Amino acid sequence: MRSVYIHIPFCKSICSYCDFCKFLHSETWANSYLAHLEKEIKQYYDNDIIKTIYIGGGTPSVLSIPNLNHLMEITKIFKKNANIEFTIEMNVNDITEQKLEILKKNGVNRISIGVESFDKYTLKYLNRKHTKKEIINNIELAKKYFNNINVDLIYAVPIENMQMLKKDIKEILKLNVPHISTYSLIIEENTILGIKKVKPIEEDLDYKMFNYIIKELKRKNYIHYELSNFAKKGYESIHNLNYWNNQEYYGFGLGAHGFVGELRYENTRSFTTYLKDEFRFNEFVVPKKEDMENEVILGFRKLEGIDLIKFYNKYGVNIQEVFNIKELLKEEFLKIEENRIFIPEDKIYIMNEILNKVLN
Repeated sequence: MRSVYIHIPFCKSICSYCDFCKFLHSETWANSYLAHLEKEIKQYYDNDIIKTIYIGGGTPSVLSIPNLNHLMEITKIFKKNANIEFTIEMNVNDITEQKLEILKKNGVNRISIGVESFDKYTLKYLNRKHTKKEIINNIELAKKYFNNINVDLIYAVPIENMQMLKKDIKEILKLNVPHISTYSLIIEENTILGIKKVKPIEEDLDYKMFNYIIKELKRKNYIHYELSNFAKKGYESIHNLNYWNNQEYYGFGLGAHGFVGELRYENTRSFTTYLKDEFRFNEFVVPKKEDMENEVILGFRKLEGIDLIKFYNKYGVNIQEVFNIKELLKEEFLKIEENRIFIPEDKIYIMNEILNKVLN
C-alpha cells in the first residue's frame, strides 16, 4: 500500500526560515488551486488502497471553511485502508472548534502543530504569529478532538541559548502530547534569514542542545525512533516511516515529490504552470544503485536502522558487499544486532559524516 502527500502552499505570513513552496494566502488563488489539485489527483491516482495521507504546506489550516471542506471532499477520491493514518498540519492560531470538527468528521485522526517555540523573542525572530498562551489553550482544545497530536519544536536559533532551550523543553513536555518533532534550524539560502546572511549557532552548542533534548524526552518516556522524532509507544508516525523505509508514495500539489513503481517525480513549483494542468516538472526512473543509496540514507535516520534480510530480499545483494560497512563496524560507527544495522544513538548526531563514509 502507498502513502499520499498533499501540498497546500498558502500561508498568512512567511516564516523567516522556510524554504518550502509557499505563497501568501488568497481566497481566489486557493479556490483555483484546489480545483486543479483535484484534477491532478484524478489524473495520476491509480485507484489503489492508501495507508496514510499527510496534508502539509505551507499552512493547510489557513484555508477558509468552504475551501477546507472542499479539500476534505477531494481526499474522498482515495480508497483508504481501514487503519489509515490521516494527518494534517495546523498553525497554532488556526485551531478553532469549527475547523477541528470538520477534520474529525472527514476522517482526519492525527494533527501536526507548528509550535516551534514558547519564547516570545524566538517566535518573533522566526516570524511566527502565535503566543505561549495560544499554544497552551489551543492544544488543549485540539485534545478534545484528537489524541494523536504531534508538535514541532525548532532549536539552535541564532538568538537562542541553553537556558532558553531548557524552558522550551520544559513547556513542550507540559503539553503531554504523544509525538514531538525537534529540528535544528538550518539556514537555507532562499529564506529571509539566508538573504540576511545570518550565521548558524556554533556546532558545539547545537550538539549540546541535541543531547539535552534526547535526555529530557527519554526521561519522560518518549522513544527516540528517528533522528528528529520522539514518540510515546505506538504513536510513531506511520507516514514518515513510509519515507524512511524508502517505500512508495504519491505527491500531489505544487512542488510535491512522489515515488511510484520505479518512477520518481517532482511537481512544478510554478503556480501559473500548475494552473495550466502541467503538473509534473521532472520524471525519472531510479537506477538500482541509486535506489539502494536512498534506502541507506533514509534507513539510517531511524534509530533501529536497516533490516538486513529485507534489504537482501529487496535488492538481491548483501548491504556489506555494496557499501563501505565493514570498517565502520570495526570503528563502532555502525552496529549490527538482530539482523539490523544501525548508527548507535551516541553517534547519530554525526549521521551525515557516517553516511559519506558509507557511500564513498
